[in-house]
Amino acid sequence: MWMNVVHSRETSALLEGHDVDTGTTAFILCCIIGLTLMIPGLALFYGGMVSVKSSLNMMLMTFGAVGVVGVLWVLFGYSMVFGDSVGGAGIVGDPTEWAGLTDAVAEADATMPTALFAVFQALFAAITVALISGAVADRMKFGAWMGFAGAWAVLVYFPVAHWVFAFDGDDIVGGWIVNKLEAVDFAGGTAVHINAGAAALALAIVLGKRATFGQAARPHNIPLTLLGAGLLWAGWYAFNGGSALAASKGAALVMLTTFVATAAAMLAWMLVEKQRDGHVTGVGAASGAIAGLVAITPSCGAVTPMGALAVGAVAGAVCPLALGLKERFGYDDTLDVVGVHLVGGLIGTVMVGLLASESMPSGRDGLLYGGGLGLLGVQVVAAVAVLLYSAVVSGLIALAIKSLMGLRVSPEEEEGGLDSAFHRDRAYDLV
Repeated sequence: MWMNVVHSRETSALLEGHDVDTGTTAFILCCIIGLTLMIPGLALFYGGMVSVKSSLNMMLMTFGAVGVVGVLWVLFGYSMVFGDSVGGAGIVGDPTEWAGLTDAVAEADATMPTALFAVFQALFAAITVALISGAVADRMKFGAWMGFAGAWAVLVYFPVAHWVFAFDGDDIVGGWIVNKLEAVDFAGGTAVHINAGAAALALAIVLGKRATFGQAARPHNIPLTLLGAGLLWAGWYAFNGGSALAASKGAALVMLTTFVATAAAMLAWMLVEKQRDGHVTGVGAASGAIAGLVAITPSCGAVTPMGALAVGAVAGAVCPLALGLKERFGYDDTLDVVGVHLVGGLIGTVMVGLLASESMPSGRDGLLYGGGLGLLGVQVVAAVAVLLYSAVVSGLIALAIKSLMGLRVSPEEEEGGLDSAFHRDRAYDLV
């Protein structure tokens, strides 16, 4: 009891002069828990789809990315994203303004402590970087991945997140996409999914193909993949709903559109599978759900529930067809990050320009709601800008790491499995 009283007094002293909204603070605290569950969710989703001899390595790529990004975020990442734009250009925040997050200890606004917002956005950054790993499963050195994860966070994610998430404030200049271009991206279709998908494409091209490229995939544990997809689905309510930054009607509407789009996309993916292949698969159902979640991320605050049905259905129908692009163009995107995240992110971002409704939290009308072509053009510009920047810089990072330490495991290590090559542990003790 005494410790609780002391803690309460210390908290009051830290936040003196700031009347935070306790309801919103509690809501974001819960969202942080949901976002954290996405870490094992993504690890299980990816880990179940690779071979048994590399599944632990695949999962550790997710956890490793979280560790690297978490440290960089505290040192200067938060400042690069949400600091005052350097030179007022809207390109990147001042990395020294919030360096070390020292000032966040006592800072708060009318809704929540700054420290809480910093954790919330740190998880966005970490999960975005981890998404890329699915494209390079079974053949990338673990050390090279960790180096790429850190460099990509600094050179790509932090600047792009500033473009998309940093709003102008009192005497503070934010990012150019959200403030000058005024694109709609409620929770990160550009900064998260198009960004990660373009990086995955560039890294996969530089890394090269697996020895088994072109052969039928052999997931070692589809139930793990389905479990991971379920955890990601649950965490996505925090991802999208929490982006409302308030315990409000807007957050509730966002969670509704998130659910609707995911359900529609999963059904659409199953229908495509049944029509094309004659059967429905567990990996397909899981991938369909993820495609819907990806597509609704930018549009969850812009489209009505019926609009969300359309967004999900289009993503669920187009993304499984997009998976064939890797065979056609010869790049080895192992777990279809490009087909799901890049294509799904483009669909969701562009469809805002068609289906946005002023009645929803984003407050904009798209073409089909009488808003004209303006918003559609803006959405296309935002999507293309992020895609090109991420692809080019990601390719350069990959080439630099390749020349410095090498990216690719040896043929023997690829054949024997990455778990035994890089980690003492094994996913399963079969002896």
